Amino acid sequence: MSLDACAGLVQRGDPDRFLAVMAAPVAVRAQLLPLYAFNLEVARAPWVTQEPLIAEMRLQWWRDVVENAASGAARAHEVAGPLHALIRDFGLPVEVMDRLIAARRWDIHRAPHDGIAGLTAYLDDTGAGLMWLAARALGAPEGAEHAVRAYGWATAAAFYLRAVPELVARGRRPLPEGVTGRDLARLGLERLAAARQARRSVPKGVAPALLAGWQTEGLLRQALASESSHLGLSEFRRRWLLLRQGVTGHW
Repeated sequence: MSLDACAGLVQRGDPDRFLAVMAAPVAVRAQLLPLYAFNLEVARAPWVTQEPLIAEMRLQWWRDVVENAASGAARAHEVAGPLHALIRDFGLPVEVMDRLIAARRWDIHRAPHDGIAGLTAYLDDTGAGLMWLAARALGAPEGAEHAVRAYGWATAAAFYLRAVPELVARGRRPLPEGVTGRDLARLGLERLAAARQARRSVPKGVAPALLAGWQTEGLLRQALASESSHLGLSEFRRRWLLLRQGVTGHW
């Protein structure tokens, strides 16, 4: 139930977000790590079993945990306990968490998304929802939601495009019929531009919650320009982009 347990999970399972947390001020890590550990647990639930029913049960367990946060249920779980404390102390919107969990049902099955609208909703409920939760944990006002969610959606699109080869290898159909990686990259860049236009609504203290998107523009532009579905920035560029965003707060 310790913060160290959450940190270990994120470091092993979500190294990009772990680096973002390590680049954030120490004072905010206790808010970010439980959220990222929760997201990791939910994201991998559909993949740890070949049985769809068991995967559905794992996701339902997390939905029950979030719904009953006020009761202290599952307090001893290494992630659920700190997550409950975060929900209680910062008044996080449990309905956003519930949508994040429910969206992961798509990962269980092999059907494609229901067109671009289905993929858009999936990215909004997962990546954009997570970034909004992180921002709320750092005190973001309601008026910042549009900008934060737009940036979160762009980030989710970038990470999703990077994951396309792995999803295909696992028998999924990540892109809807008639939608290409370049199409999704264009939409991501449009959301990124919208986020930047509204960035004045986001207080500076919320910037650490947005550090997880430090690779967003680079990956989206790579996807737009490349014929290959295999995306990835050089280690030097990754480190430089993270350092720049961490120091300047500009996203």
